[in-house]
Amino acid sequence: MEALKQIANIAGHSGLYRILKPSRSGVIVETLDEKKEKTMMGPSARVSILHDISVYVDTTDESMPLGEVFMAIADKFGDELPVNAKSANDELTDFMEEALPDYDRERVRPNDIKKIVSWYSILRKNAPEVFEKSEAAETADASADTTDAPANEAEQEEQKPA
Repeated sequence: MEALKQIANIAGHSGLYRILKPSRSGVIVETLDEKKEKTMMGPSARVSILHDISVYVDTTDESMPLGEVFMAIADKFGDELPVNAKSANDELTDFMEEALPDYDRERVRPNDIKKIVSWYSILRKNAPEVFEKSEAAETADASADTTDAPANEAEQEEQKPA
């Protein structure tokens, strides 16, 4: 989910923004929509990078990165979600239970789920590269599978303790 390092939410502004250039006096951002409007956000703007956001879960980790949540939603629902940001709270909690069964029902509020649904829809439409699995991760997984077990008898002999 490296692509999420360049995408931000800005408090008080709707939608998501691609970070173009950070500077001493703020950050230049571009809207993630058809308009692609560029603007300068001052140093007092509360900019939240999506890569740094997590969702509370009821596991030992206590939180799950937003990128993993988006991938779980993508695996379960694909492009079309059964809810939108204006759905009823009951529908939103049912959706979240289906997409992420371990989410913390006490700390993740319906407004948080609305943001997740809204951001997911924006990213699906305007930044589909976010949902592409990186080749580096896939090759790392493949190489881990092949390096775990010795390929032949000679390697098995080398791995025996002396």
